[in-house]
Amino acid sequence: MFKSLKEKLSAFKKKIDEKFRREVKEEVAEAKEVVKKEEKVEQRRVEVKESEKEEKPKKVGFKDKIVTLIKEREIVIDEKSVDDILEDLEIILLESDVALEVVEEISRRLKERLVGRRRKIGERLSDIVINELKLVILDILDRNRFDFDEFVESRLKEKRPLNVVFVGVNGTGKTTTIAKVAKRLMDFGYSVVLAAGDTFRAGAIEQLEEHGRRLGVKVIKHRQGADPCAVIYDAIKHAESKGIDVVLADTAGRMHTKKNLIDQLAKIKRVTKPDLTIFVDESIAGNDAVERARMFNEAVGIDGTILTKIDADPKGGTAISISYVTGKPVLFLGTGQGYDDLVKFDSKWLIERIFGEI
Repeated sequence: MFKSLKEKLSAFKKKIDEKFRREVKEEVAEAKEVVKKEEKVEQRRVEVKESEKEEKPKKVGFKDKIVTLIKEREIVIDEKSVDDILEDLEIILLESDVALEVVEEISRRLKERLVGRRRKIGERLSDIVINELKLVILDILDRNRFDFDEFVESRLKEKRPLNVVFVGVNGTGKTTTIAKVAKRLMDFGYSVVLAAGDTFRAGAIEQLEEHGRRLGVKVIKHRQGADPCAVIYDAIKHAESKGIDVVLADTAGRMHTKKNLIDQLAKIKRVTKPDLTIFVDESIAGNDAVERARMFNEAVGIDGTILTKIDADPKGGTAISISYVTGKPVLFLGTGQGYDDLVKFDSKWLIERIFGEI
Protein backbone atom coordinates (compact mmCIF):
# COMPACT_ATOMS: atom_id res chain seq x y z
CA MET A 1 0.00 0.00 0.00
CA PHE A 2 1.41 3.39 -1.13
CA LYS A 3 4.81 1.81 -1.86
CA SER A 4 5.74 4.29 -4.57
CA LEU A 5 4.82 7.33 -2.48
CA LYS A 6 6.71 6.03 0.57
CA GLU A 7 9.84 5.39 -1.50
CA LYS A 8 9.72 8.89 -2.97
CA LEU A 9 9.18 10.53 0.43
CA SER A 10 12.07 8.53 1.90
CA ALA A 11 14.34 9.69 -0.93
CA PHE A 12 13.05 13.23 -0.46
CA LYS A 13 13.94 13.13 3.23
CA LYS A 14 17.48 11.94 2.49
CA LYS A 15 17.90 14.64 -0.13
CA ILE A 16 16.96 17.33 2.41
CA ASP A 17 19.60 16.01 4.83
CA GLU A 18 22.29 15.91 2.16
CA LYS A 19 21.38 19.28 0.71
CA PHE A 20 21.41 21.14 4.01
CA ARG A 21 24.30 19.30 5.65
CA ARG A 22 26.65 21.93 4.20
CA GLU A 23 24.73 24.59 6.09
CA VAL A 24 25.37 22.78 9.37
CA LYS A 25 29.09 22.45 8.57
CA GLU A 26 29.29 26.17 7.88
CA GLU A 27 27.64 26.90 11.22
CA VAL A 28 30.08 24.62 13.04
CA ALA A 29 33.03 26.31 11.35
CA GLU A 30 31.66 29.70 12.33
CA ALA A 31 31.20 28.50 15.92
CA LYS A 32 34.82 27.34 16.07
CA GLU A 33 36.06 30.73 14.92
CA VAL A 34 33.97 32.47 17.57
CA VAL A 35 35.34 30.20 20.29
CA LYS A 36 38.93 30.73 19.13
CA LYS A 37 38.53 34.48 19.45
CA GLU A 38 37.02 34.09 22.91
CA GLU A 39 39.95 31.88 23.96
CA LYS A 40 42.49 34.52 22.97
CA VAL A 41 40.63 37.26 24.84
CA GLU A 42 40.40 35.09 27.92
CA GLN A 43 44.10 34.23 27.87
CA ARG A 44 45.11 37.88 27.73
CA ARG A 45 43.01 38.65 30.77
CA VAL A 46 44.43 35.89 32.97
CA GLU A 47 46.98 37.31 35.39
CA VAL A 48 47.83 34.96 38.12
CA LYS A 49 49.46 36.39 41.26
CA GLU A 50 51.23 33.99 43.55
CA SER A 51 49.58 35.52 46.61
CA GLU A 52 46.08 35.14 45.12
CA LYS A 53 46.45 31.58 43.96
CA GLU A 54 43.46 29.46 44.86
CA GLU A 55 42.16 26.16 43.73
CA LYS A 56 40.90 26.72 40.25
CA PRO A 57 37.54 25.49 39.09
CA LYS A 58 37.52 22.76 36.50
CA LYS A 59 38.45 24.22 33.17
CA VAL A 60 35.90 23.90 30.36
CA GLY A 61 37.78 22.57 27.38
CA PHE A 62 37.80 23.98 23.90
CA LYS A 63 35.75 21.06 22.61
CA ASP A 64 33.13 21.48 25.34
CA LYS A 65 32.68 25.13 24.43
CA ILE A 66 32.13 24.25 20.79
CA VAL A 67 29.57 21.59 21.70
CA THR A 68 27.74 23.94 24.05
CA LEU A 69 27.73 26.74 21.53
CA ILE A 70 26.43 24.51 18.76
CA LYS A 71 23.68 23.09 20.95
CA GLU A 72 22.52 26.49 22.14
CA ARG A 73 22.55 28.15 18.74
CA GLU A 74 19.61 27.97 16.38
CA ILE A 75 19.17 28.37 12.65
CA VAL A 76 16.24 30.29 11.22
CA ILE A 77 14.67 28.43 8.28
CA ASP A 78 14.59 31.00 5.49
CA GLU A 79 12.18 31.30 2.58
CA LYS A 80 14.71 30.26 -0.04
CA SER A 81 15.41 26.98 1.75
CA VAL A 82 11.68 26.29 2.05
CA ASP A 83 11.09 27.08 -1.63
CA ASP A 84 13.84 24.61 -2.60
CA ILE A 85 12.23 21.93 -0.43
CA LEU A 86 8.72 22.59 -1.74
CA GLU A 87 9.83 22.43 -5.36
CA ASP A 88 10.95 18.82 -4.88
CA LEU A 89 7.93 17.94 -2.75
CA GLU A 90 5.43 19.28 -5.29
CA ILE A 91 6.88 17.04 -8.01
CA ILE A 92 6.60 14.01 -5.74
CA LEU A 93 2.97 14.77 -4.87
CA LEU A 94 1.96 15.39 -8.48
CA GLU A 95 3.64 12.15 -9.57
CA SER A 96 1.67 10.42 -6.80
CA ASP A 97 -1.68 11.57 -8.26
CA VAL A 98 -2.35 14.27 -5.69
CA ALA A 99 -4.61 16.81 -7.41
CA LEU A 100 -2.94 20.08 -8.41
CA GLU A 101 -5.16 22.23 -6.21
CA VAL A 102 -4.38 19.98 -3.24
CA VAL A 103 -0.64 20.15 -3.96
CA GLU A 104 -0.89 23.94 -4.00
CA GLU A 105 -2.79 23.94 -0.69
CA ILE A 106 -0.24 21.62 0.94
CA SER A 107 2.63 23.82 -0.28
CA ARG A 108 0.96 27.00 0.95
CA ARG A 109 0.30 25.62 4.42
CA LEU A 110 3.71 24.01 4.71
CA LYS A 111 5.44 27.24 3.75
CA GLU A 112 3.49 29.12 6.43
CA ARG A 113 4.62 26.58 9.02
CA LEU A 114 8.29 26.45 8.01
CA VAL A 115 9.44 29.94 7.01
CA GLY A 116 10.93 31.73 10.00
CA ARG A 117 10.90 28.66 12.20
CA ARG A 118 13.97 28.11 14.36
CA ARG A 119 15.78 24.81 14.65
CA LYS A 120 18.74 23.65 16.66
CA ILE A 121 21.88 23.22 14.59
CA GLY A 122 21.95 19.53 15.52
CA GLU A 123 18.26 19.06 14.62
CA ARG A 124 17.53 17.41 11.28
CA LEU A 125 15.61 19.66 8.94
CA SER A 126 14.11 16.61 7.21
CA ASP A 127 12.41 15.51 10.46
CA ILE A 128 10.83 18.94 10.85
CA VAL A 129 9.61 18.97 7.24
CA ILE A 130 8.14 15.45 7.35
CA ASN A 131 6.41 16.05 10.70
CA GLU A 132 4.87 19.29 9.46
CA LEU A 133 3.83 17.60 6.21
CA LYS A 134 2.02 14.93 8.23
CA LEU A 135 0.11 17.59 10.16
CA VAL A 136 -0.85 19.50 7.02
CA ILE A 137 -2.15 16.39 5.23
CA LEU A 138 -3.94 15.24 8.40
CA ASP A 139 -5.72 18.59 8.61
CA ILE A 140 -6.77 18.34 4.95
CA LEU A 141 -8.10 14.81 5.46
CA ASP A 142 -10.06 15.83 8.55
CA ARG A 143 -11.71 18.92 7.10
CA ASN A 144 -14.93 17.05 6.12
CA ARG A 145 -15.23 14.45 8.85
CA PHE A 146 -18.39 12.34 8.89
CA ASP A 147 -19.24 9.21 10.86
CA PHE A 148 -21.40 6.84 8.80
CA ASP A 149 -22.27 4.62 11.77
CA GLU A 150 -23.40 7.54 13.90
CA PHE A 151 -25.45 8.90 11.01
CA VAL A 152 -27.29 5.61 10.50
CA GLU A 153 -28.02 5.22 14.20
CA SER A 154 -29.26 8.80 14.51
CA ARG A 155 -31.35 8.88 11.33
CA LEU A 156 -33.10 5.57 12.09
CA LYS A 157 -34.52 7.24 15.20
CA GLU A 158 -36.28 9.67 12.87
CA LYS A 159 -37.35 7.48 9.94
CA ARG A 160 -37.24 3.97 8.56
CA PRO A 161 -36.07 2.78 6.11
CA LEU A 162 -32.97 4.73 5.20
CA ASN A 163 -32.42 4.98 1.47
CA VAL A 164 -28.74 4.90 0.49
CA VAL A 165 -27.95 5.28 -3.22
CA PHE A 166 -24.58 4.34 -4.67
CA VAL A 167 -23.25 6.10 -7.79
CA GLY A 168 -20.09 5.81 -9.87
CA VAL A 169 -18.81 4.40 -13.13
CA ASN A 170 -18.76 0.69 -13.93
CA GLY A 171 -15.73 -1.43 -13.16
CA THR A 172 -14.68 0.33 -9.97
CA GLY A 173 -16.14 -2.14 -7.47
CA LYS A 174 -19.43 -0.36 -6.81
CA THR A 175 -21.66 -3.44 -6.63
CA THR A 176 -19.20 -5.36 -4.46
CA THR A 177 -18.92 -2.30 -2.19
CA ILE A 178 -22.70 -2.29 -1.76
CA ALA A 179 -22.47 -5.90 -0.59
CA LYS A 180 -19.67 -4.96 1.85
CA VAL A 181 -21.74 -2.12 3.31
CA ALA A 182 -24.69 -4.52 3.62
CA LYS A 183 -22.51 -6.98 5.54
CA ARG A 184 -21.26 -4.20 7.82
CA LEU A 185 -24.78 -3.00 8.58
CA MET A 186 -25.92 -6.55 9.30
CA ASP A 187 -22.96 -7.02 11.66
CA PHE A 188 -24.23 -3.97 13.55
CA GLY A 189 -27.66 -5.58 13.84
CA TYR A 190 -29.51 -3.73 11.06
CA SER A 191 -31.76 -5.35 8.47
CA VAL A 192 -31.04 -4.62 4.81
CA VAL A 193 -32.62 -4.97 1.38
CA LEU A 194 -30.79 -4.43 -1.92
CA ALA A 195 -32.26 -2.60 -4.93
CA ALA A 196 -30.95 -3.63 -8.37
CA GLY A 197 -31.16 -0.13 -9.84
CA ASP A 198 -28.53 -0.73 -12.53
CA THR A 199 -30.93 -1.93 -15.20
CA PHE A 200 -28.62 -0.82 -18.02
CA ARG A 201 -25.48 -2.97 -17.71
CA ALA A 202 -25.80 -6.58 -18.79
CA GLY A 203 -25.22 -8.85 -15.81
CA ALA A 204 -25.56 -6.12 -13.20
CA ILE A 205 -28.79 -7.52 -11.76
CA GLU A 206 -27.38 -11.05 -11.64
CA GLN A 207 -24.21 -9.80 -9.94
CA LEU A 208 -26.18 -8.10 -7.17
CA GLU A 209 -28.42 -11.16 -6.83
CA GLU A 210 -25.37 -13.36 -6.28
CA HIS A 211 -24.14 -11.06 -3.52
CA GLY A 212 -27.62 -11.14 -1.99
CA ARG A 213 -27.64 -14.92 -2.09
CA ARG A 214 -24.27 -15.16 -0.35
CA LEU A 215 -25.28 -12.68 2.33
CA GLY A 216 -28.81 -13.93 2.77
CA VAL A 217 -30.27 -10.56 1.75
CA LYS A 218 -33.31 -10.02 -0.45
CA VAL A 219 -32.79 -8.23 -3.76
CA ILE A 220 -35.61 -6.22 -5.34
CA LYS A 221 -35.29 -6.28 -9.14
CA HIS A 222 -37.16 -5.62 -12.38
CA ARG A 223 -36.26 -6.69 -15.88
CA GLN A 224 -33.22 -5.30 -17.65
CA GLY A 225 -33.96 -1.91 -19.19
CA ALA A 226 -36.65 -1.08 -16.63
CA ASP A 227 -36.91 2.29 -14.91
CA PRO A 228 -34.41 2.27 -12.01
CA CYS A 229 -36.56 4.74 -10.09
CA ALA A 230 -39.36 2.15 -10.03
CA VAL A 231 -36.95 -0.52 -8.76
CA ILE A 232 -35.67 1.62 -5.89
CA TYR A 233 -39.20 2.86 -5.10
CA ASP A 234 -40.40 -0.76 -4.84
CA ALA A 235 -37.44 -1.61 -2.59
CA ILE A 236 -38.36 1.26 -0.27
CA LYS A 237 -42.00 0.13 -0.13
CA HIS A 238 -40.89 -3.44 0.54
CA ALA A 239 -38.68 -2.23 3.40
CA GLU A 240 -41.54 -0.18 4.85
CA SER A 241 -43.90 -3.15 4.81
CA LYS A 242 -41.34 -5.53 6.35
CA GLY A 243 -39.82 -3.12 8.88
CA ILE A 244 -36.40 -3.27 7.22
CA ASP A 245 -33.90 -0.65 8.33
CA VAL A 246 -31.87 0.19 5.25
CA VAL A 247 -32.26 0.11 1.46
CA LEU A 248 -28.98 -0.03 -0.48
CA ALA A 249 -29.55 0.90 -4.11
CA ASP A 250 -27.26 0.17 -7.05
CA THR A 251 -27.37 2.49 -10.07
CA ALA A 252 -26.06 2.47 -13.63
CA GLY A 253 -22.47 3.57 -14.11
CA ARG A 254 -22.35 3.98 -17.85
CA MET A 255 -25.04 5.16 -20.26
CA HIS A 256 -24.96 5.97 -23.98
CA THR A 257 -23.92 9.52 -23.09
CA LYS A 258 -22.88 11.30 -19.90
CA LYS A 259 -26.06 13.39 -20.13
CA ASN A 260 -28.25 10.27 -20.08
CA LEU A 261 -26.45 9.00 -16.99
CA ILE A 262 -26.68 12.30 -15.14
CA ASP A 263 -30.34 12.78 -16.09
CA GLN A 264 -31.16 9.31 -14.80
CA LEU A 265 -29.33 9.84 -11.50
CA ALA A 266 -30.97 13.23 -11.04
CA LYS A 267 -34.37 11.58 -11.52
CA ILE A 268 -33.51 8.85 -9.01
CA LYS A 269 -32.61 11.47 -6.41
CA ARG A 270 -35.72 13.50 -7.14
CA VAL A 271 -38.10 10.54 -6.96
CA THR A 272 -36.57 8.36 -4.22
CA LYS A 273 -35.11 11.15 -2.04
CA PRO A 274 -32.04 9.26 -0.74
CA ASP A 275 -30.77 9.89 2.76
CA LEU A 276 -27.23 9.43 1.48
CA THR A 277 -25.74 9.43 -2.00
CA ILE A 278 -22.38 7.67 -1.96
CA PHE A 279 -19.86 7.89 -4.77
CA VAL A 280 -17.68 4.81 -5.33
CA ASP A 281 -14.44 4.72 -7.28
CA GLU A 282 -11.10 2.94 -7.15
CA SER A 283 -8.12 4.48 -5.42
CA ILE A 284 -5.75 3.27 -8.13
CA ALA A 285 -7.53 5.46 -10.71
CA GLY A 286 -5.69 8.51 -9.38
CA ASN A 287 -6.73 11.86 -10.81
CA ASP A 288 -9.36 10.19 -13.00
CA ALA A 289 -11.23 9.13 -9.85
CA VAL A 290 -10.91 12.62 -8.38
CA GLU A 291 -12.27 14.23 -11.54
CA ARG A 292 -15.15 11.75 -11.73
CA ALA A 293 -16.01 12.52 -8.10
CA ARG A 294 -15.97 16.21 -8.91
CA MET A 295 -18.27 15.62 -11.91
CA PHE A 296 -20.77 13.50 -9.98
CA ASN A 297 -20.79 15.96 -7.09
CA GLU A 298 -21.39 18.97 -9.33
CA ALA A 299 -23.99 17.19 -11.48
CA VAL A 300 -26.11 15.27 -8.97
CA GLY A 301 -24.56 15.91 -5.54
CA ILE A 302 -22.84 13.31 -3.38
CA ASP A 303 -22.63 13.04 0.40
CA GLY A 304 -19.45 11.01 0.64
CA THR A 305 -17.02 8.67 -1.09
CA ILE A 306 -15.90 5.07 -0.75
CA LEU A 307 -12.54 4.27 -2.32
CA THR A 308 -11.93 0.69 -3.39
CA LYS A 309 -8.66 -1.19 -4.00
CA ILE A 310 -6.71 0.97 -1.56
CA ASP A 311 -4.54 -2.08 -0.81
CA ALA A 312 -3.34 -2.10 -4.44
CA ASP A 313 -2.69 1.64 -4.66
CA PRO A 314 1.06 2.44 -4.82
CA LYS A 315 0.57 6.22 -4.85
CA GLY A 316 -2.09 7.35 -2.38
CA GLY A 317 -2.93 10.63 -4.12
CA THR A 318 -6.61 9.80 -4.60
CA ALA A 319 -7.21 9.27 -0.89
CA ILE A 320 -5.41 12.51 -0.07
CA SER A 321 -7.21 14.58 -2.72
CA ILE A 322 -10.80 13.46 -3.16
CA SER A 323 -12.30 14.88 0.03
CA TYR A 324 -10.64 18.27 -0.48
CA VAL A 325 -11.77 18.50 -4.11
CA THR A 326 -15.40 17.49 -3.51
CA GLY A 327 -15.80 19.01 -0.07
CA LYS A 328 -17.35 15.68 1.00
CA PRO A 329 -15.88 13.05 3.34
CA VAL A 330 -14.33 9.69 2.55
CA LEU A 331 -16.47 7.17 4.41
CA PHE A 332 -14.74 3.83 3.87
CA LEU A 333 -11.75 2.27 2.16
CA GLY A 334 -11.91 -1.08 0.38
CA THR A 335 -8.90 -3.20 1.32
CA GLY A 336 -9.62 -6.50 -0.46
CA GLN A 337 -12.24 -8.68 -2.12
CA GLY A 338 -13.85 -10.16 0.99
CA TYR A 339 -17.06 -8.78 2.46
CA ASP A 340 -15.20 -7.78 5.63
CA ASP A 341 -12.49 -5.92 3.69
CA LEU A 342 -14.00 -2.52 4.30
CA VAL A 343 -12.18 -0.11 6.64
CA LYS A 344 -13.91 2.88 8.17
CA PHE A 345 -11.97 5.95 7.08
CA ASP A 346 -9.52 7.16 9.70
CA SER A 347 -7.11 9.94 8.75
CA LYS A 348 -4.52 8.82 11.32
CA TRP A 349 -4.69 5.26 9.97
CA LEU A 350 -3.97 6.60 6.49
CA ILE A 351 -1.13 8.87 7.65
CA GLU A 352 0.49 5.96 9.46
CA ARG A 353 0.46 3.86 6.29
CA ILE A 354 1.97 6.65 4.22
CA PHE A 355 4.65 7.82 6.68
CA GLY A 356 5.02 4.88 9.04
CA GLU A 357 8.34 3.59 7.69
CA ILE A 358 9.88 6.92 6.72
